[in-house]
Amino acid sequence: MKLSKIAEILEIKLDGEDKEISGMNTLMDANENEISFFDNKKYLKSLPNTKAGAVILKEEFKDYLPKNTIGLFTDEPYLKMAILTKYFVKPLIREGKPIIDESADIQPNAVIGANTKIGKNVLIMSGAVIGADCEIGDNTIIYPNAVIYNDTKIGCDVKIHAGAVIGSDGFGYAHTKMGEHIKIYHLGYVEIEDEVEIGANTTIDRGAFGKTLIKKGAKIDNLVQIGHNCEIGEYSILVSQVGLAGSTKLGRNVVMGGQAATSGHLEIAPFTQIAARGGVTKSIKEAGVYGGFPLYPQKTWLKLQAKIAGLLKK
Repeated sequence: MKLSKIAEILEIKLDGEDKEISGMNTLMDANENEISFFDNKKYLKSLPNTKAGAVILKEEFKDYLPKNTIGLFTDEPYLKMAILTKYFVKPLIREGKPIIDESADIQPNAVIGANTKIGKNVLIMSGAVIGADCEIGDNTIIYPNAVIYNDTKIGCDVKIHAGAVIGSDGFGYAHTKMGEHIKIYHLGYVEIEDEVEIGANTTIDRGAFGKTLIKKGAKIDNLVQIGHNCEIGEYSILVSQVGLAGSTKLGRNVVMGGQAATSGHLEIAPFTQIAARGGVTKSIKEAGVYGGFPLYPQKTWLKLQAKIAGLLKK
């Protein structure tokens, strides 16, 4: 799409040369043919280093733009970004035939989308739906009624249990001044590395831009929710009803007990353990055992509960 057309759609004046824009991406990942946006001072250091061809942003930050990046200035960058995502969504239904290894076992009533590649000794059971342009590695098992959305990449020796949904849109909306909710179409994908197991009815959202990543050997229980652009470290364990908000990053061998949860855009150090129902609202930089809400070291949390119980007896 021409940048002039984008400016017209967003009702923004184009002050610069027109050029072809091939997609949308983050400030750090965008190339000269892509458009990005900036609306959070937390990421200000990324703005001068972006290679994006154009950026949607407030005019007060124009001096931070690189020389070759065109600014589209608005007082609502996040909202304008949300509006634009609709125009860069890939077609849901695509042309082409799947490529299925002759050793794979595709059960009756399973659906395989266009251009999807199925590796050796894969088992896809009845009722499973695999979208277009996916990759399923060797020896992977997809159980009944699991749904794998378009563009998902799954490694070898993976197990995805019944009813799991991989690659659905994240829960993302921008809001108008009148309180209307404008959908952010998620343009990324999900990548699952080797030896991962995903429990029944678990949901993993695709990246808004880029990918949601489940690294090698991670074990995810039933009824877990993983938001867009999360990264789950190698051999991590997420127990039933864990919920991760978008862009949460877990290091290697993190363990989260049942109903533990995180807010978005934070990191948890490798080998950290979060007790059941623990609520993580800030990044954890040192490995340890934590629990409660607000989060404390688990021993401190237990002592606090004992003191509160003692006060109630008086």
